[in-house]
Amino acid sequence: MSVEHLYKAHRLAFVVVAAGVLTFGAFTGLAWWAGFFAVYHRFVHVHWWWALVALGAESVAYVGYIVAYREVARAEDGAELDLSSTAAVVASGGFALDEAVLRSAGVPPREARSRVLGLGALEYVVLAPAAMGAALYIALFRRPDIDPVLTFPWIVGVPLGFAAAAVLMLNRHRLTRRRGWRAHVANAVEALSLVRSMAVRPIPYGLAFVGIAIYWAGDIACLWAALHVFFQEPPPLAILVLGYATGYALTRRTLPLGGAGVVDTLLPLSLVWLGISFAPAVVAVVVYRFMNLWLPMIPALAGLPTLKQMSRRKAAHAA
Repeated sequence: MSVEHLYKAHRLAFVVVAAGVLTFGAFTGLAWWAGFFAVYHRFVHVHWWWALVALGAESVAYVGYIVAYREVARAEDGAELDLSSTAAVVASGGFALDEAVLRSAGVPPREARSRVLGLGALEYVVLAPAAMGAALYIALFRRPDIDPVLTFPWIVGVPLGFAAAAVLMLNRHRLTRRRGWRAHVANAVEALSLVRSMAVRPIPYGLAFVGIAIYWAGDIACLWAALHVFFQEPPPLAILVLGYATGYALTRRTLPLGGAGVVDTLLPLSLVWLGISFAPAVVAVVVYRFMNLWLPMIPALAGLPTLKQMSRRKAAHAA
């Protein structure tokens, strides 16, 4: 599917409207649960200047993601994307668009899919160990009273996940030329192999890991600042990281419609489970998601001509 096909007017309208409906529904339901008056009371006196801090943090996060995206695209003789094209596709987001852009840049279809999956794997390679470390710290030293249901899956699941990935990579030759579900597993293994090859060659691919670490740090800092907007003292760093990772176990790029409705529901609940009051958790995530999901639509639409131009150049070259 081409970039132009994905970005037809009716498709854009559907995506924006659907994301808006899901987001509004999620926050309305959470506000009803927390109490409409309690939520309204949080909007009466607000430290709006902290919203500028949140915006700055999210801007830094996107710079980091642009760096990581470009490095993954170019790794192992891949596609060389210019900064304007990379910024446009990062702002737009989405698995289908990522794959279409890489194919427009000359990457074969199967390799394009593997690189998009590799980008998702790179995200988890950085976030998951950080969440596991936070969970261990909380369980052993900081907050042993927190429900083990929140810490145990990270402490056990992350090492098991890395071990399963290692086993799959050791047996990747058995997955070649498979069909059905095995083909999807083979694509995932190719993605993991790409990330592994980048990890063992910090020069020149170390920037990908630095970039994705900056993205996660900036995004978490955006949530931290959003809590300050509503006079809510953020929790200690380990608890904030664990709450963020629990509510964001699937990332904005891997979920349909940027995670609208799903992240909007899970993230406030995970913050509540870790001891933050319900009403400030809900309104803080409203600000965070405005920075994380809705503001990027402006550069995404502005970058649409760049992506279409890339697609046309590819079609003309093929012709």
